[in-house]
Amino acid sequence: MFKLRTAAALTAAALALAACGSNSTSSSSGSSSQPSAGPRTLTLWHYETADSAMGKAWTEAIKRFEASHPNVKVKFEEKSFDQIQKTASMVLNSDQAPDIMEYNKGNATAGLMAKQGLLTDLTAEATKRGWDKLLSASLQTTAKYDARGIMGADKWYGVPNYGEYVMVYYNKDLFDKYKVTVPTTFDEFVAALDTFKKAGVTPISNAAADYPAQQIFYLLALSKANRQWVNAFELYQGKVDFHGPELTYAADTLADWVKKGYISKDSAGIKSEDMGVAFMGGKFPIMVSGSWWYGRVQSTVKDFQWGSFLWPGNQMAPGSSGNIWVVPEKAKNKDLAYDFIDITMSKEIQNLLGNSGGVPVAADPTAITDEKSKELIDNFNKLNSQDGLAFYPDWPAPGYYDVLVSAVQNLINGETSAKVLDEMAQPYNDNLADIGN
Repeated sequence: MFKLRTAAALTAAALALAACGSNSTSSSSGSSSQPSAGPRTLTLWHYETADSAMGKAWTEAIKRFEASHPNVKVKFEEKSFDQIQKTASMVLNSDQAPDIMEYNKGNATAGLMAKQGLLTDLTAEATKRGWDKLLSASLQTTAKYDARGIMGADKWYGVPNYGEYVMVYYNKDLFDKYKVTVPTTFDEFVAALDTFKKAGVTPISNAAADYPAQQIFYLLALSKANRQWVNAFELYQGKVDFHGPELTYAADTLADWVKKGYISKDSAGIKSEDMGVAFMGGKFPIMVSGSWWYGRVQSTVKDFQWGSFLWPGNQMAPGSSGNIWVVPEKAKNKDLAYDFIDITMSKEIQNLLGNSGGVPVAADPTAITDEKSKELIDNFNKLNSQDGLAFYPDWPAPGYYDVLVSAVQNLINGETSAKVLDEMAQPYNDNLADIGN
């Protein structure tokens, strides 16, 4: 088991490393290790929306790839997060596997696929192409896995291209209308929620049919946690008491917020897409979600002023490197996949990512000129400076994402905290037994 590296310098290192990335495009200009005179196709899957920062960056990367590989056509297939989450094992173990795919990082996803032999070992390519120089040690944590599928080990099975974290998005116009100031403490945050509810406004746009609600649950647990608890929960570096103060507080508080109307009971059946659309439509003053929404909110919201802030009072929040490019073991054009990864790591694409509302890992800091993007990166820097990246609650065990979706839905629907925590504990402990911890 590895010792968690500090995340304090994550963004600073990521941006400062731009100088190291000056040659990151050198291998992307016709450098295929298996050249072919005939036409070829690179099949690419990802689940970023076209108006997100990553979607914009990867669209430009495709154009640059095709320009530098005139004999190659990129066949891009957009998949939803849920599609890839639910079908990855089956697809990767078939002849229908793409050449390159965006995939969620962590033990339960990329780690499990690596353990099953479904992902290509990228260690030699990472060294050859300089990806190991572009990415700081903290960012590399989610790229590397051991034989058990536990992250932070020695072999590369993916390449992250951006950073991410969970924050609070807020509608400045609604805050002004109801005379709510941006909270700096947790008590002030709860007071703000109460002010909105008393005015007849449900404060938080939420979705429990997929990931957002479990991230609010995790933020509440982190408000009572320290790094030792996170290491135990995420990395198996200690025993986790599911009825201890951290998770009990999270369950009790989330249930209380539903009873008080801070979160709608109807959100148990709402998906993240509908949550985001509702916030961007001005229907809610607050949305708690990740930086992956930032570029889309930035380009979509025209009718009100908005901003973001870190969850008040917490030293930690869900966050890590972004999702990773993986190359299926059964990919037919691995050399082209490596070339495409190179292009996404180039300064040009990383600068575009940063100015579109993303958190780049290899940009030129002086090229990030957009004020909203600077706000995003400044908050990320603040989180990193306090060793605040706590990964995500569904990472520890295969299938744990669905466990948490169901458990938090049950909590919102009125199930007792004790029973919900038991639902969370059993699969987690079963996985510990399976890997011999």
